[in-house]
Amino acid sequence: MMFPPVLAMYAGALVLPLLPKSVRCWAYLLFPLAALWSVMTMPVGTQITVPFASWELVICQVTQLSRVFGIIFALIALVGGIYSLHLRDTGQQVASLLYAGGALGVTFAGDFFTVIVFWEIMAAGSTYLVWARRTPESRRAGMRYLLFHLLGGSLLLMGIILQIQNTGSILLTSFAPGESAAAWLILAGVAVNAAVVPLHAWLPDAYPRGTVTGSVFLSAFTTKTAVYVLASLFPGWNILLVAGVFMTLYGVTFAFLANDIREILAYHIVSQVGYMVAGIGIGTELAINGSAAHAFSHILYKALLFMTTGAVLYSVGTSKLHQLGALAPRMRLLLTLYMVAALSISGAPLFNGFISKSIIVAAAGEAHFYTAKFLLILASVGTFLSVGIKLPYYTWFHEKKSDLTPKPLPMGMIVAMSVTAFLCILYGIMPGLLYVELPYAMDYDPFTIPHLVEAVQILIFTFLGFWLVRKKLTPKNKISLDMDWFYRSSAPYFRKAIVGNINLFFETADKRAFAFAHWVGILAKNPLQALRRTFLPPTRDYDADLDRPPLASPIFLTLVTTVIVTVWALWL
Repeated sequence: MMFPPVLAMYAGALVLPLLPKSVRCWAYLLFPLAALWSVMTMPVGTQITVPFASWELVICQVTQLSRVFGIIFALIALVGGIYSLHLRDTGQQVASLLYAGGALGVTFAGDFFTVIVFWEIMAAGSTYLVWARRTPESRRAGMRYLLFHLLGGSLLLMGIILQIQNTGSILLTSFAPGESAAAWLILAGVAVNAAVVPLHAWLPDAYPRGTVTGSVFLSAFTTKTAVYVLASLFPGWNILLVAGVFMTLYGVTFAFLANDIREILAYHIVSQVGYMVAGIGIGTELAINGSAAHAFSHILYKALLFMTTGAVLYSVGTSKLHQLGALAPRMRLLLTLYMVAALSISGAPLFNGFISKSIIVAAAGEAHFYTAKFLLILASVGTFLSVGIKLPYYTWFHEKKSDLTPKPLPMGMIVAMSVTAFLCILYGIMPGLLYVELPYAMDYDPFTIPHLVEAVQILIFTFLGFWLVRKKLTPKNKISLDMDWFYRSSAPYFRKAIVGNINLFFETADKRAFAFAHWVGILAKNPLQALRRTFLPPTRDYDADLDRPPLASPIFLTLVTTVIVTVWALWL
């Protein structure tokens, strides 16, 4: 019986809270495993629809492109569950299943309504994984993360509504470059989730502040789901080529400046997603294959990078480079596993990044985008410099004064990291295992002599350059100003203009209302005193005993009023 993979994830989110803590972590693994089985057994062309109002929702539609993304999403959810076997936090377990299920839901959606529903579920689940660390920094970063995704979701929803009004259909369709206002709004909403610069600051802000296990899921789903949507709806949009190339260089630059090891990796998500976005912008069959293959490879090695650096944080209690160092003698296995991921992301031969990134570079050359090809190769230098050399050198080898004592890692962490490292090597040695799953048939061999020589030259000369200047690159406890500076620095002025002035208005109105009510109370008790206090400055607060007029005054006023009324009545 076929069923949408998302159902397996959401069934787990419903069942897990009902299970005892002792079995919950093991039961967790059953649901991504069921989702993976569902993806692997559904043939391309499968379509599952359900009626909704006057629409026919396509809640599951299997294409060759959605299949390759679905496989890696379900697989990394399973590996993430193994990594989290020591976790007893029900909230994180449920949130990760909602998050992974949302990614699968978007991947296999065949209509815009289904996309926006799962898109927002992803935002909710991922935000919780940031907040779950329960620190002041994670709470603030999680709120900024949520606001960005509400912005992206709102733009996406506006575009979808406009698209439905224009076409009368809710079915997904690819857009021609610059086709309509609806297409631009949808592109803007997806670009937020893809962390396209300058809409990227939420990513390096939030991912380093997530939980040790939660950041593994964060690194895998949001941006790559956005890449899938871009590949489905916007292939061949040249603006994406420009944006993608800029992302690759921007990300590696800020990664090199970062001090937090997980922030370095977060900026490299921006850079590596840039390769995928650039491939989609090129739009040829080879380029789309490259983007899909690189998304697959990236999820594996980036998850392994976040697993290993998260293990460092778990073991020694800090993720700051200036506080780390000299860990190699006591964390040899962790260093080895990290270097598998580092060599993978750097495009070293025999690792999976080499066999996927090179497809995009080759597609750029084949399409005569030679400047883009050169800049994409240049970004590889920065990747190896920061992730392949700087981070491991200052974490495991560089001497430091304070002595860190690592605590043992849970077995689930070690198993998950080992499995992921094995897959990085397996796909690097046998790329055909991945190539057969790509959307288009291709005849591409990454193991040509010129390509191998180029990759080895980049690695060797980058390492030599770092070694010569390593003493000048000692990490310092500082931050780098990114695009978020513009809205953070202007936040007090906007808060004053939008919130402060409105609050001041209501506060003033509140004071005036209470003052009027006080005056009416005095008027009811003593009209003369109320009038006196209105036109003459008061010397003290009202006192009923002191300010009550003599009895003659009200009697005289009553008599005068009676005479006036009587004369007026007789006159009439």
